[in-house]
Amino acid sequence: MIPKSFIQDLLNRLDIVDVIERYLPLKKAGANFVACCPFHNEKSPSFTVSQSKQFYHCFGCGAHGTAIGFVMEHTGMGFVEAVEDLAKSIGVTVPQEASNVPQHKVAPDLYDLMQSATRYYREQLKKTPRAIDYLKGRGLSGEVAARFGIGYSPDDWQNLKATVPNYMDASLVETGLVIAGEEGKRYDRFRDRIMFPIVNVRGQVIGFGGRVLDKGEPKYLNSPETPLFEKGHELYGLYQAQKAIRAQQRVIVVEGYMDVVALAQHGVEYAVATLGTATTPYHVQKLLRLCDQVVFCFDGDKPGQKAAWRALENALPQLVDGKRLGFLFLPEEHDPDTYIREYGTDAFEHEVENSLPLSGYLLRELTAEVDLHTQEGRSALLKNAQPLLTAITAPTTALLLRKEVAALAGVTQAELEALYSIKPIAAPQRAAPQKAKRSTPSGLRTLLRCLVMKPELARELPGDWHGDGNDGAAIAAIADWLNESADETSPAAMTQHFQGTAHEAALNAAQGEIMYLGEDFDVQADFSGLLRNIRKNAIETEMSALLAKGLGGMSQVERDRHEQLKQELQQLKTQAN
Repeated sequence: MIPKSFIQDLLNRLDIVDVIERYLPLKKAGANFVACCPFHNEKSPSFTVSQSKQFYHCFGCGAHGTAIGFVMEHTGMGFVEAVEDLAKSIGVTVPQEASNVPQHKVAPDLYDLMQSATRYYREQLKKTPRAIDYLKGRGLSGEVAARFGIGYSPDDWQNLKATVPNYMDASLVETGLVIAGEEGKRYDRFRDRIMFPIVNVRGQVIGFGGRVLDKGEPKYLNSPETPLFEKGHELYGLYQAQKAIRAQQRVIVVEGYMDVVALAQHGVEYAVATLGTATTPYHVQKLLRLCDQVVFCFDGDKPGQKAAWRALENALPQLVDGKRLGFLFLPEEHDPDTYIREYGTDAFEHEVENSLPLSGYLLRELTAEVDLHTQEGRSALLKNAQPLLTAITAPTTALLLRKEVAALAGVTQAELEALYSIKPIAAPQRAAPQKAKRSTPSGLRTLLRCLVMKPELARELPGDWHGDGNDGAAIAAIADWLNESADETSPAAMTQHFQGTAHEAALNAAQGEIMYLGEDFDVQADFSGLLRNIRKNAIETEMSALLAKGLGGMSQVERDRHEQLKQELQQLKTQAN
């Protein structure tokens, strides 16, 4: 685990403007920097970066976060990957807290070794007419082959001896390039195969996929799991496709390396492939961070149908309202490579446009095996649908699918939810009139804006302070966070800490208002004035309660308390003047 103190220190040492400018150009606009948002299509810049507060906010789509959040959203990296990437950029090492989970530290020379192997395979391709003819026969140009770093591993047992100083080095086995046999014998894992380098989102080669040129088994041979390469986390072609995915706000997930490369050859540059494994929840989460639509494209045969259903099952917990998942099944005799070569780019993209929505695919499969005209069939539908519907956390998607399944089964949504023992999804109730608050909603929002500017001010809040609504809860949470944190804090550290929590929306709104309204105000003076008003309102409320008893109805202790409050109120009024 990465210590929280390191995250805060990293954010304090980074400049978010420098980080974001590695990915898109920013223009100065007053105190902030602006650009067209990389997370949605727009013509006028609404993506705003605050250098003083070290966070970004898009007024168009609501994207918001710190330097870490930006790298995660823009590249698809996980949190740990993003932290490591940013730490490396400023020359610091990420420490690890003690944990029961084993930590795998990857030596830099492993990446160098993989890069050396990539260069060797590419050089061998240039020297092998048979391999070149094979790629040409598949319709690939030299430019596309170079873009994906495609190479060739000759038909020999120890090819890599020619490119490494020591063929007996343990790193060759550790990276999966070489297999250690009996009696210390070694041989290359990949022989007589077209080589497809697998590249992570940082552009580093972490593994290979090798395809036979002629008939042979296995047709595709992948690198094993290594310290560099975890199949369930990586997607082939994502590094090359990122720009196109963002531009199109769409990604196609296919089954093979050649499918990705062939689609790119025909101008469909937003395709990626799983690496010899089923689509995982991590894959779906990563892709939904990059774009609004994910289309799974599978062969129409039984293995393709099975792979599609596994993708659906793993996607359900990751669904996000407003994002679209679709399923495209090509004719059984075709895969994306052969289909686009035979029918062309326009025909393929037309199929993508008309892919079956996730909801339609789910309902089609659930109803295909049951007879809805019988009680037994409807009962089977409810039973089969339960693990799927209960896996969905996206509220709107869950609500609509529950309604549809309930209607098909001839029950109400409430009956379905009771049967599944799941919490009902319903429209939020209109808020009942509330009693007088200690601070008006606008006052609470102003107070929250002050804390966003200077989180340390929360330490000055009264110990018994509380506020109503989302803003009040966020203010209390900031105060609790500061009391628990021994380290110096900053607006960026605060933003990072509350990402993914119930208070994120309130903080994002306050931070967006700061960018919109500007930072030209005396935070300390405004904060002190708000505290006085909060205390003044509390005193007046308590005094009113005491006076309601009448002077004759108050005890001596209560009369003394009233006099004490009266004097404190006078002092506050004097301070305000």
